Amino acid sequence: MAAGAVVALMTCPVSAFASGSGTTPVTIQIAAGTLDITVPTNSVSLGLVSVSSSPQTVSSQLGAVSVTDGRGGTAGWTVTASAVDFTGPQSISVSAPNSSSYTSPTATVTGTAIVTNSNLTPLYPPGPVQVATGVSGINTATWNPTISVTLPANALAGTYSSTITHSVA
Repeated sequence: MAAGAVVALMTCPVSAFASGSGTTPVTIQIAAGTLDITVPTNSVSLGLVSVSSSPQTVSSQLGAVSVTDGRGGTAGWTVTASAVDFTGPQSISVSAPNSSSYTSPTATVTGTAIVTNSNLTPLYPPGPVQVATGVSGINTATWNPTISVTLPANALAGTYSSTITHSVA
């Protein structure tokens, strides 16, 4: 070696467990939508009959009822319906046996859901009219029920009113 030359040795610490790769967890969150029901809002006439000494039945379709399940999951849903007694010159019951009915046809379904219809007789107490199972993701169901009411013999002449309530859960 030449005189005056200095030799320096540099060292770098090296980890004994160094890795050539690493992982980072990554997530995505999809927010659930809502479960909604749409019902006819206009008044529906079940018919016009003359006074009679015999019971009479009146009926009509209610109009389209629709459920929109935007929750994006697998939980099913159930629609219930009910009515209150008709009021007018006298009260007409919707809870007595054979006094009233909700005939629920097969629903038109979009998306993945098995929707089963059932009829409600009488219209009170509340009961299921459409039940969805086998749900996967977003789905809709629409049907047009027929409402029937049996008027008692000798019902008083006049206009009678009731309200039908649908709910979905």
